[in-house]
Amino acid sequence: MADFGDPKEHAPSSISFVDFPEDVQLSILSFLSLPEISSFSLTCKRFLHLARPTSQIWYSLCHRRWSTKTHIHAWGNGQISFHLLYKTLSRYEDLIGFWRRVFANSPSPAAAGPPLVFFEWGPSYITGYRISPSRSNGYIITKTPFIWMGISSQGEHVNFIGSPSAAGEFARAAQLGFSDDPDLVPVNVCFVGKNHVVFEENQGYCRRDDSGITEDGVGREGSPSSSSLGGSPPDRVMSEIYQYFANRTSPSGDRASRRQRKKDRARQGKRRWESEHYLKIVNCSPTPSRPLQGLWKGICDDTSLDFYLVAYDDIGGIACRRVGDSSEPFSGYSPVFWTSNTTFIESPFSSKEEDIYGCRIHIRPHATNQISGSHPFMKNEVVARVLHINSSYDLVIPDLTNSTANDLHVEGRIWQYRDGTFGFGFLRNNLIIDLKHIAQNGQLLDTV
Repeated sequence: MADFGDPKEHAPSSISFVDFPEDVQLSILSFLSLPEISSFSLTCKRFLHLARPTSQIWYSLCHRRWSTKTHIHAWGNGQISFHLLYKTLSRYEDLIGFWRRVFANSPSPAAAGPPLVFFEWGPSYITGYRISPSRSNGYIITKTPFIWMGISSQGEHVNFIGSPSAAGEFARAAQLGFSDDPDLVPVNVCFVGKNHVVFEENQGYCRRDDSGITEDGVGREGSPSSSSLGGSPPDRVMSEIYQYFANRTSPSGDRASRRQRKKDRARQGKRRWESEHYLKIVNCSPTPSRPLQGLWKGICDDTSLDFYLVAYDDIGGIACRRVGDSSEPFSGYSPVFWTSNTTFIESPFSSKEEDIYGCRIHIRPHATNQISGSHPFMKNEVVARVLHINSSYDLVIPDLTNSTANDLHVEGRIWQYRDGTFGFGFLRNNLIIDLKHIAQNGQLLDTV
């Protein structure tokens, strides 16, 4: 009989987590959340250092989450800690995507621009672009930078709004922590949750001239104060309430309060940029369960390019609106089309549906012949499904539909194509407006 020796010698050996090299440990731990890392650091003294700001875990976390999106070694000119970088980029990451301007306080040159903005990663900062449809170039959209957000070498948040040509100056300002360029307006960025952000001019920002004297007339040894990420409006309200009662209880409170109000009025007179509020467009891309959802662009019946937002409601219906500025009365609230029944008609289609589609023409941009003839409904198999829609929210009683003359209630169709895009039209005319993607995989398409 063969002798196989001691069975213990052939048993697989177990390797403990502590036996892995440190870089492997950090790579594994970088997949955990911060609460999980904090709990893990309490398991033994060896891992207690993981929760410290100087731990290498912060580099591993930054590298895994953002190294493919931005140059993590370039933020703060490479002179800030990865602990600070992680905290900052975690907040900035909420900005990436589309936002829509709402309830502007008063008209300003900035508020006169397009209401749709798009934030994306830069090499060492976040850039916000105003997005507007081109008026003479087909499906091309205009992408104009208007805000830059970064970190200085001293670890201060640096946020400026300015003209498109000021991008180079911002890179310099992000390193130094301040800028003397009058085209760059310092702003505070105030987050109200994850889906509401406020940009307001930083009235406390001071610029330095050649003599080292700030615009307040006060010399400083260090760099002037730069704009910070900012707190939420409720935080500032509580601070103002505290200062108000503090002044009321101090002997010179009335004089101090008058001086402060006078100073505030003087600064208000110097304001160059009005505060703007933006709400995030959360569901800006289609999903398998919501194939029509998101932001789209299409040529309107007046042959101009426009943006459309299709949203699903809580009861299963969908509505499409043009992207407008809600600071203007009733702008963007009138639906282009809607439906409470999202059940598609699948192929094969009836002869009636074939005729409804076959007699229509597709609106095309000027660059590709303004209007081109329709193509056969089934020949090229471009249409995958059909959906019935209406052109208003008016309640229509089915039994009385044919007996009421309501110009606002018009029946229509959505034709979803096999590539995922779709077109819509109404039975009162013979046109189809085809909608295309504005962005895919987080990247804007057809920009100039």
